[in-house]
Amino acid sequence: MEEQLSLDFLRVVENAAIAAARTMGFGDRHKADEVAVEAMRKTMDSVEIDGTVVIGEGERDEAPMLYIGEKVGLATHAPKALIPQVDIAVDPLEGTNLCATGAPNAIAVLAASERGGLLNAPDLYMEKIVVGPSCKGAIDLDAPVADNLKSIAKRLERDVEDLVMVFACTGVTDGNLLKGVRFFGEGVRTSSMILTLDDRQVRFIDSVHLEKRPDIKVRFA
Repeated sequence: MEEQLSLDFLRVVENAAIAAARTMGFGDRHKADEVAVEAMRKTMDSVEIDGTVVIGEGERDEAPMLYIGEKVGLATHAPKALIPQVDIAVDPLEGTNLCATGAPNAIAVLAASERGGLLNAPDLYMEKIVVGPSCKGAIDLDAPVADNLKSIAKRLERDVEDLVMVFACTGVTDGNLLKGVRFFGEGVRTSSMILTLDDRQVRFIDSVHLEKRPDIKVRFA
């Protein structure tokens, strides 16, 4: 998976957050979640990936969109294209009630890795570090992050710098780390965070989206 895709994934969470923010304060958490899911899926299908949702909105029978096992990305329209295979974990709107009531700390979030890099985990809360099957037993919850990365790289017979992982999230309502979506005149401003493992940096990005010119985005890192 190419690091350049990180900006595409940033666009995915930004669009989900903007869609959800339009429902903020109306008291309808189901509608807020629905529009965030629709926006995330539509944007993801324009990204040049052969993606599989491994952590999503639930099982297929319980979630009509972004269910576990669902195929997303440009490969759904061009199945023979040679594009990266990616595993994806998504929560189009973390904090549906928070968004519906206008409370702080609602976000749109996504994580992605190369195929096999994310565990299809059950829906439960626990202390966990998720790795692929080839790295089973190589990590320790109590070990420093750097040590775990070295162990994973050793199992994969790669350098730490070659491991690829992208995490992106955009604030829907104001929180401690990220501001919520802000509407102004003919545009929208978003506050996001993006982390890529290869450069070991966390970047905070403010973006301006012009509604009449969706092809133009102004970003401040």
